[in-house]
Amino acid sequence: MSNALRLTALDALHRSLGATMTDFAGWDMPLRYGSERDEHNAVRTKAGLFDLSHMGEITVTGPQAVKLLDYALVGNISTVGVGRARYTHICQEDGGILDDLIVYRLGETEYMVVANASNAQVVLDALTERAAGFDAEVRDDRDAYALIAVQGPESPGILAQLTDADLDGLKYYAGLPGTVAGVPALIARTGYTGEDGFELFVKPEHAVQLWEALAKAGEGVGLVPCGLSCRDTLRLEAGMPLYGHELTTSLTPFDAGLGRVVKFEKEGDFVGRAALESAAERAATNPPRKLVGLVAEGRRVPRAGFSVVFGGEVVGEVTSGAPSPTLGKPIAMAYVDATYAAPGTSGVGVDIRGTHEPYEVVALPFYKRQK
Repeated sequence: MSNALRLTALDALHRSLGATMTDFAGWDMPLRYGSERDEHNAVRTKAGLFDLSHMGEITVTGPQAVKLLDYALVGNISTVGVGRARYTHICQEDGGILDDLIVYRLGETEYMVVANASNAQVVLDALTERAAGFDAEVRDDRDAYALIAVQGPESPGILAQLTDADLDGLKYYAGLPGTVAGVPALIARTGYTGEDGFELFVKPEHAVQLWEALAKAGEGVGLVPCGLSCRDTLRLEAGMPLYGHELTTSLTPFDAGLGRVVKFEKEGDFVGRAALESAAERAATNPPRKLVGLVAEGRRVPRAGFSVVFGGEVVGEVTSGAPSPTLGKPIAMAYVDATYAAPGTSGVGVDIRGTHEPYEVVALPFYKRQK
């Protein structure tokens, strides 16, 4: 059956833990193990353990690897040092976002691009096509890695029990090769939760051993396994965009309030440059809509696609919405007309099945951890 779901190396383990599984971008992934609210709160206050093996790893190597990436992506990859990582976008010629990515520089001429599961093939195809004429190789490494994340304030202490790597010296958005629980891993201080934490790239055959070691190391401090459901509420509270919701091919990084990822000052041309220069100008002078946070005054939860209204007129659209365990009320991200985008704007509502529920416009993120 060609349409069978792909399974991660931890599939049997998730089932043994009683996970509720769901189809996510063609992968059978854990949605939750118990209460998603408890999982969410564990990450905010203690720690959570995630299987992220559905993410798409693409390795770019060769003498001109960095030249290729500077041409193919909107960021300035030549300024990323060995052992560091950078958040960036890959865009179409018209400036529309194909995906948001993290690029890790693993060596002098070796980079790993991590794409969203739903876009991994699209990104692989685009990089392969854009590599023409460069002395660089693009390799599909999706099957070469399992990815396990430990996130939350207790995560450095948990990981420190299992590795001699210098975690204190590992900055946010840095990655270093090391050994965790006897397993070779790329240890990255990255995450999608708004908390401190680590993402560990290992060979699939080592995934179960690593997961079990992390679970054991975290037993005393409240570590729990976490599914995709709480990952979504965590990233939403942290104001982090999700591809297919806040980011799409019909939006440029400037539309998404992420114009800072586009580096016009880098050397040479890059795909989408001309379109993005126009988009930057438009965003500065006459922005179409702005991405904002909305906090409910009532209890009803807005969902993606619901209309944002003001005085009976549609002035925007919700891109993501959920109950916020941390704030104790429903929240949403939405694109709204610039006129209504200022934090504190009241009188804005969300049309929830014909009723205009009142919301307050707030600045993103909804939640920022105390450093």
